[in-house]
Amino acid sequence: MTTKPFVGAVVLLAAAVATAAPARSQSIADQVDAVRDGQVRMSFAAKPGVCGDGRNINMRSHRSTADWESWCEPGPVRVAIDVSAGEIVDLDTYVGGRWRDRANVTDLGMVPAPEAAAYFLDLATTAPSHVSKHAIMPAVAADSAEVWPGLLRIAKADDRPRETRKAAVFWLSQAAGEAAAAGLEEIVLDEDEDFSVRKSAVFAVSQLPDDEGVPILVRVARTHQDPRILKQAIFWLGQSGDPRAIVLFEELLTP
Repeated sequence: MTTKPFVGAVVLLAAAVATAAPARSQSIADQVDAVRDGQVRMSFAAKPGVCGDGRNINMRSHRSTADWESWCEPGPVRVAIDVSAGEIVDLDTYVGGRWRDRANVTDLGMVPAPEAAAYFLDLATTAPSHVSKHAIMPAVAADSAEVWPGLLRIAKADDRPRETRKAAVFWLSQAAGEAAAAGLEEIVLDEDEDFSVRKSAVFAVSQLPDDEGVPILVRVARTHQDPRILKQAIFWLGQSGDPRAIVLFEELLTP
């Protein structure tokens, strides 16, 4: 007789778990697509170094001196997606601060960061410009996610909006390793590529860490046929202060 309440509790618990399981198994995209009107919110772990004050986001950790330290709150990344008639119409990313209460909100809570990065890269690949160009930052900020291959695909996709491709090129410079740098050089050297995208790629190359972009800019300055791109490469080489840039300038100026 004493075991019946326990057995009943186990049955109720199992039923509750079975009922909740489908919701947990839904992808982020499925959960967002289920909202017709309102705002969808989600949070996920930020990669090391990402912090913010609620609106401004620093991707390379906050600054400090011996006697002063800026206020910069580390993660999580929070994203608000506005939906109207089943379509995503706006997307905002925050780090730091807190959510404010408002009506008609669906909060997905904490979601896995790699899954969030994949979702936002997919938005950047498929959504209209006013959404896709804003979907790249949360993907880049997500912890434990390798996003540069997806950024390269977007940057090189002729069918993507120009602003989205430029955003992908910019963030490639922040997430770039050797392979991404090679992809940026390919974009810069592509004579058939849109000029504004190539210009953004030159800037992204100039921002590569540890002067990794200097050899690429030197090659561009020596070989590129578009004088506009040559001018951009030489400008950013001048900003680098690298001795290799001085050697190039001597070559160009010496009869």
